[in-house]
Amino acid sequence: MQVRDGELPRARQLARTGKELSREARTRLAWMDFYRRSRNVVRTCRHFGISRQTFYRWKLRYDPQNLATLEQRSHRPHRRRQPTWSSSLADRVLALRLRYPRWGKDKLAVLLRQQKLTVSTSMVGRILTQLKRQGRLVEAPRSGVPGSRRALRSRPYAIRKPKQYAVSQPGDLVEVDTLDVRPLPGVVFKQFTARDVVSRWDVIQAHTRATAFTAAQFLDTLLHRMPFPIRALQVDGGSEFAPSSSNSASSVACACSCCRLVLLNSMARSNAPTAPTPRSSIKSPLVPWR
Repeated sequence: MQVRDGELPRARQLARTGKELSREARTRLAWMDFYRRSRNVVRTCRHFGISRQTFYRWKLRYDPQNLATLEQRSHRPHRRRQPTWSSSLADRVLALRLRYPRWGKDKLAVLLRQQKLTVSTSMVGRILTQLKRQGRLVEAPRSGVPGSRRALRSRPYAIRKPKQYAVSQPGDLVEVDTLDVRPLPGVVFKQFTARDVVSRWDVIQAHTRATAFTAAQFLDTLLHRMPFPIRALQVDGGSEFAPSSSNSASSVACACSCCRLVLLNSMARSNAPTAPTPRSSIKSPLVPWR
């Protein structure tokens, strides 16, 4: 780099155009400045951690009187692919797409071939892309629930388990889940399984259906078979725990009157019963849940 009268080469021209060198161009300018002082290509490449092929490519392009030669050139091809379809074909594709707004290029290509028009599926796709870019084709808004996630339905029969709720004693949290059992072809039983997360005590009962009434019966059985009082039940939000009628609602309410019914979708499924194991050691203290 040559500095004359305290300014860079072509500095006034760059100032008039309002353009400044990019960070990459300033880095390449430092390469040339270091090489001008050392006159050693190997040392320059080792100092900046670049290959000699890269240095020689920019050295041949570098013009000391024009620092813009250190800028990255455009990689756009000199000859771009031009459309080979006619305007009448584009109008045909637009008319079919407006008639069938949910059909893609595959189905539209079949319709065009039925009209004795020789066109490939990829060409129909390029025509649709150009129509969208020109604003002639506007996609219709999709119907359904807006957004990627649907709103969670209210569950008055259960609440979310608080994060500060600690489980340290048997009965603090009992997981309840259902399982389809198929002993014979065409025979399906609904197995209700309850497991205490501390003592690993299991209570299992089979029913022909998983309804609110059978769920209430299982909860009554659970309260009688558990050797300790139950403080909270954890369910996965199934419809069998949602009271759908007055009788079922009263049954579930009576069964859950002495404990809390909590909801947690990511519960651990206890499909197969196991032998009771000693209580696991949990260091977190028990926080009163009111």
